[in-house]
Amino acid sequence: MAIATINPATGETVKTFEPLSNEEISLRIEMAEQAFTAYRHTSFAQRSEWLHAAAKLLVDEREHFGKLMTLEMGKPIAAAIAEVEKSAWVCRYYADHAAEFLADREIGTDASRSFVRYQPLGVVLAVMPWNFPFWQVFRFAAPALMAGNVGLLKHASNVPQSALAIEDILMRAGFPKGSFQTLLIGANQVEHIINDDRVKAATLTGSEAAGASLASAAGKQIKKTVLELGGSDPFIVLESADLEAAVATAVTARMINNGQSCIAAKRFIVQESIADTFSQKLVEKYQALKVGDPLNPETDIGPLATPTILHDLDAQVQTGLREGGKLLIGGDPQAVPTKSIVALQHGNFYPPTILADLPPESAIAQEEFFGPVALLFRVPDIEAAIQLANRTPFGLGASAWSQVPEEIERLIDSIEAGSVFINGMVKSDPRLPFGGIKRSGYGRELGVEGIREFVNIKTVWMK
Repeated sequence: MAIATINPATGETVKTFEPLSNEEISLRIEMAEQAFTAYRHTSFAQRSEWLHAAAKLLVDEREHFGKLMTLEMGKPIAAAIAEVEKSAWVCRYYADHAAEFLADREIGTDASRSFVRYQPLGVVLAVMPWNFPFWQVFRFAAPALMAGNVGLLKHASNVPQSALAIEDILMRAGFPKGSFQTLLIGANQVEHIINDDRVKAATLTGSEAAGASLASAAGKQIKKTVLELGGSDPFIVLESADLEAAVATAVTARMINNGQSCIAAKRFIVQESIADTFSQKLVEKYQALKVGDPLNPETDIGPLATPTILHDLDAQVQTGLREGGKLLIGGDPQAVPTKSIVALQHGNFYPPTILADLPPESAIAQEEFFGPVALLFRVPDIEAAIQLANRTPFGLGASAWSQVPEEIERLIDSIEAGSVFINGMVKSDPRLPFGGIKRSGYGRELGVEGIREFVNIKTVWMK
């Protein structure tokens, strides 16, 4: 895949880049290793000052960075600006709390003193996706840099300008040269980096295939990895739920980032007694969504990031129809209103779509739909809802709606996922650990758990 900015709303190639050679990569790794020898000894106070400066740059220039994201991957402009602001939040959070999270932890034993010390590992490779070009990177960079590590970023090939902008922000904020570098490289060059002894660990957010590839390469080198992969998150609505709130949240939860989010609600599992009402209200809200130019503040849904994603999503919908699903709305990319606008005729637009009554045992019902397509299932009771929710290889997040305490406890205890949100939308928050189980990955980002993933947890015992 070429490293290029291709406007997904128009199909226009804006700018292309030459990937680094293996020799150039080696020089960048050497720079990172040299930077680490000094950077690891900087104080938490100094790192905090630099990270706060980065947060200020993000906020001050949020409209510029938001437009850059929209140009590269099609996120509606309001959401893009909000993403920049959220990235500033995670910077401030770790700038304020890292010293506390990584302070020596005293433990009483038979020693005169015994404690745990948290120390940085060194050079950490981050392989990041295009769907949240700033947030995904900063939620790695903020804790990694505050822990004393240095970072190498291999960003998705369709957001190179966002990747370069992030390095520039951190350098302008005062971080030392080499402490965070963007590598414009192809996916086929990642293993070369993993195999380098100077690189100590890696993290990846992306597809199952990409995660398996990186984990395999790192495993051969006995290197720590954290993976945040796909999801087919359930959104369970039981009879006792606040139906109006559930429907309103359902639309936002599915359509976030044009439906291209690992933690977007993808499977709506609704109790039979309220399913007709829920379905009708959901269709009505889908009909009101505006698909169009992502730079227009009134647009709800912009284009998908690439033509391949558009093609694959439509193929999934057609497969679902052949396997017994029923369209309630959407399903025809040629019917999107943007096709009548000359400038947008070649954009990667897909209409808001609801596919109902798909047989739960069908193969397509186990897949992740990465776009504005919702799957709607009916179940008789809470037990059937939990069983269906767990009937995928994924386990990232889940949203469940009930006002009965016993049902809520049953949902929390039984849903197989890295997070369960009751009467609310699944979202990431710097204060809470984030990650999945099963084929959704392992390890955690964010919270105190996230900053401790890439440190040496050193036991110290003194006689």
